[in-house]
Amino acid sequence: MPGTASGTPPGPGPGTAGTGVLSLRGVSKQFGAVAALSKIDLDVAAGEVVAVVGDNGAGKSTLVKILSGVYAPDAGTVSVHGMEVSFDSPGAAHALGIATVYQDLALCENLDVKANLFLGQELRPWMLDDVAMEKRSWELLRELRARIPSLDVPVAALSGGQRQTVAIARALLGRPEVVLLDEPTAALGVAQTAEVLNLIERLRDNGLGIVMISHNMEDVRAVADRVAVLRLGRNNGVFDARGVSSEEIVAAITGAADNAVSQRATRRAAIPREEEEQQ
Repeated sequence: MPGTASGTPPGPGPGTAGTGVLSLRGVSKQFGAVAALSKIDLDVAAGEVVAVVGDNGAGKSTLVKILSGVYAPDAGTVSVHGMEVSFDSPGAAHALGIATVYQDLALCENLDVKANLFLGQELRPWMLDDVAMEKRSWELLRELRARIPSLDVPVAALSGGQRQTVAIARALLGRPEVVLLDEPTAALGVAQTAEVLNLIERLRDNGLGIVMISHNMEDVRAVADRVAVLRLGRNNGVFDARGVSSEEIVAAITGAADNAVSQRATRRAAIPREEEEQQ
């Protein structure tokens, strides 16, 4: 049964760079006694890459599932172009302009590139329109400057980077405004990772808002404009990627500034200053 979406934001498609596209305010999700997310805020603008980072158990997977329509938040709001929306399925999220590329890519290795691109959304006025699907497939791949040798090659014969490209191209079929990438460079080699990072930059240059879930600090610093840190299901800082060090991001991820050792060191450093002030 198809999902439903409420709210009527502008039609999908790339936005004007810098314009707010997606906004989360106070989003929470509870599983029994476990608070997977607690009062999460997140903003994504058109033409921007926002990296969401955090340790295992930080809430990244739950956030992905809320944004993709798998879970509904227990509290808080999701807004598209400033209009509060709700959706109860991936299809409903896609209809609102939010597309998700999962870590496992969800590709059928025995099918060719064209079949994977249109899997579940085939063009068929009366029968499958192979000519139109082939034309649209090449348009998408050229737009992404993808290095795909042929539409007829099975996905099983492609490299990891090429498979990621096919998955992203499929997400673009509905002309989304926000693309959510879940660990897009996981298990890729150096050359394949560079290929995917170049692709992410092209998506940003085309005016899309990108939410990139990643554990890889090098990849984050290579393409992200802002870095949002989750820790234990809560916001633990949003940083300008150009003005923050990897050490600061890691400290926010691990809570290094909050642990007992750091707090004790801070107190000790403050004692000489207090003594000087008293003198």
